[in-house]
Amino acid sequence: MSNSEYSISEITRIIKGELILESDTNTMISELAIDSRRLIVPEVSLFFALISKRNDGHKYIEELYDKGVRNFVVENEPANLLLLYNANIIKVKNTLTALQTLAAAHRKQFSIPVIGITGSNGKTIVKEWLYQLLNESRNIVRSPKSFNSQIGVPLSVWQMREDHDLAIFEAGISEQDEMDHLQPIIQPTIGIFTNIGHAHDENFINRTQKAGEKLKLFTKVKKLVYCIDQKELQEGIIKTGLLKNIETFTWSRKTLADLQITKVHPDGHFTQLTGVYKETEIDIEIPFTDEASIENAIHCWATMLLMGFNNPLIAKRMRTLQPLAMRLEMKAGINNCTLINDSYSNDIDSLSIALDFLNQQKQHRRKTVILSDILQSGRSDSHLYNEVSELLDQKQVDRFIGIGKGISRHSTLFKMEKEFFNTTEEFLDSYSVNAFANESILLKGARVFGFERITESLQQKTHETVLEIDLNALVHNLNYYRSKLEPGVKVMAMVKAFSYGSGSYEIANILQFHQVDYLTVAYADEGVELRKAGIKLPIMVMNPDEESFDSIIKYQLEPEIYSFRVLKMLEAALLRMTINSQPVGIHIKIDTGMHRLGFDPAEVDELINQLKGRATIRVKSVFSHLAASDSESNDDFTRHQISLFRMISERISIEFDYPILSHIANTAAITRFPEARFDMVRLGIGLYGIAPMPEEQDNLENVSTLRSVISQIKHIQADDTVGYNRRYKAKKETIIAIVPIGYADGLSRALSNGIGHLKVRGKFAPIVGSICMDMTMIDITCINAQEGDEVIIFGKDLPITRLADEMGSIPYEILTGISQRVKRVYFQE
Repeated sequence: MSNSEYSISEITRIIKGELILESDTNTMISELAIDSRRLIVPEVSLFFALISKRNDGHKYIEELYDKGVRNFVVENEPANLLLLYNANIIKVKNTLTALQTLAAAHRKQFSIPVIGITGSNGKTIVKEWLYQLLNESRNIVRSPKSFNSQIGVPLSVWQMREDHDLAIFEAGISEQDEMDHLQPIIQPTIGIFTNIGHAHDENFINRTQKAGEKLKLFTKVKKLVYCIDQKELQEGIIKTGLLKNIETFTWSRKTLADLQITKVHPDGHFTQLTGVYKETEIDIEIPFTDEASIENAIHCWATMLLMGFNNPLIAKRMRTLQPLAMRLEMKAGINNCTLINDSYSNDIDSLSIALDFLNQQKQHRRKTVILSDILQSGRSDSHLYNEVSELLDQKQVDRFIGIGKGISRHSTLFKMEKEFFNTTEEFLDSYSVNAFANESILLKGARVFGFERITESLQQKTHETVLEIDLNALVHNLNYYRSKLEPGVKVMAMVKAFSYGSGSYEIANILQFHQVDYLTVAYADEGVELRKAGIKLPIMVMNPDEESFDSIIKYQLEPEIYSFRVLKMLEAALLRMTINSQPVGIHIKIDTGMHRLGFDPAEVDELINQLKGRATIRVKSVFSHLAASDSESNDDFTRHQISLFRMISERISIEFDYPILSHIANTAAITRFPEARFDMVRLGIGLYGIAPMPEEQDNLENVSTLRSVISQIKHIQADDTVGYNRRYKAKKETIIAIVPIGYADGLSRALSNGIGHLKVRGKFAPIVGSICMDMTMIDITCINAQEGDEVIIFGKDLPITRLADEMGSIPYEILTGISQRVKRVYFQE
């Protein structure tokens, strides 16, 4: 059995620390923290005060203590030790080493397959693609984003839990001996070496040595997957003597291998790959055509074959691979240009990948590359930029713009149309944006060059209507309400109605990551979608119907049972699905005064009789619904509901020989009625940044921002009319802006003709005329606005509550009414 939690005394022993301040050494730790701004659950978090060149975690100990953190690992004794009297503080020689030691000890508890990935490029993509390909068959824990560093790897491995049956972690190094620290933490059983390239060459004698350093990750694997066509990698494997101790699974496009690629055939937006495996010809098709994606896909193909998956299943899943929008962004540019922004890395290998992506864009014949100095390549500038020039020629780039003193000194190496500038400022001052038109532009610059300023000047200012979702704010709101709960009280997060309009699995995934206890959906198909997206949390279905029970049972969802009729429908489904081997969890709904769904109190005894002794059904919770918990004038009624619910839930629980949760508190009751929290609370609208009580709003952060742009501006004269049925008539000369959002997007027609207001350049602009299906007109006479300017429908500076008041409704209706055709954009700082 593996631990998901460790006591302070256990951790002190594992990391060989000294407990210099002791409060409660039996405190159980389940979360590790290194960043004071990103706390999840303070009371079960252990903060490591890491010291780096730029920062010192010891500076934030007092702040963290004020936020509820009580457990710390330090190198230096805090000066304010007496103020931390309620804390456990462990002193060690090196906090980073302690973090790594703890993660390595945690890893040792698991015997599941662990895939370790390293290489110069493609680590994160291979990891994420393997997750896409395998998550239907395995319960996978994997590195978040690009957590592959000396800090990121232990934080990734700490996520391992006993219900996982496969782990996928990536590891990156930039200096010698770093992999010595990462191998004991990951302890991979299967290794994947993606490739060896130029990144961090300056810190190694040559790429063969660098390959040897990376290969240290695989000294104890059972199998290593790699491409034998890579000369430096193959030399590194031979020099290390690794083949004496491990087995390999090789692939090649040139020679015999375990998987020999015999044909690569691009066909439109897909590439057909044919290979020979165990003397049998097999093939797959991937929805990509660039070389980097082909290489990454073959790594995944080889790994799945090694793991025993049959090729028809592999081929089926390969065809549905999704691109990762994490490092390279494409957007509309000025003058009918396409702008490709790649600021994730700036070396010769990633430039080649970006150029492949540039060549995929067929909407323009002309291709321009804007490139900064390539820093820390470990090579002479003349050799480096000669190779860049050859690469640009090979990729048939039409125009090159170099920015930086290093690249400018070697301008003669470039043979195509070219211009050079010493700094980004010089380029912006000297170059007219009108010089770009009808072309694809690749921007690739080292971060110190601030290429975001070039992006701003070249990108098209007009964007589509989008709903932006701030995931940091969502987590903040979750933690705000969690801070009000007594220890042990669980959180059920409401994700029904497309998570109040915010998204489906995108929201559920972050809630799962932040360890809420339950999710709730309205209908079974919402729960099925979450299961297919890899959500493992228990999910309650509030409105089960007869047709949905088969899916509820199949996908291990937990229905709300609110009547004997619904109970009989479940029993009938259980009889049909005789293969079900475990009891179905159910949630009993009691009507305590809402008079909507639920068993009446008089029906409870009969309900108990029907449920007792049923091996196929297990009562997970008893709950009820408060009718007016946010209304002070109805507090007596709310207390009556709470009292009645307590009596009924106790009556039910005492009849069963296993624990049954009780819950009645919604978002408002979490704050207003502490006695209603029972075993679990249901967090709904507050999670999405809307407080049921105005006085609590300042404690929450805005999650959703609906924004659009001004498509066109018109000047109309007095007596001119606007929109259908000429409902708006101008009393004077008026400036009208047309915004591409309408009632088909979720903007209610009740806001038409002066009722509602949108925000432009910080000022309110009234809606004029009737809101159309796809467009809305606003009066901007008093606002100095231009076409392409941003328009806020609701967000931080224009609360959704104001919009709800204007239309005589509630924020719930607005959020859940945002159409699916409105693109959701998720971001996390």
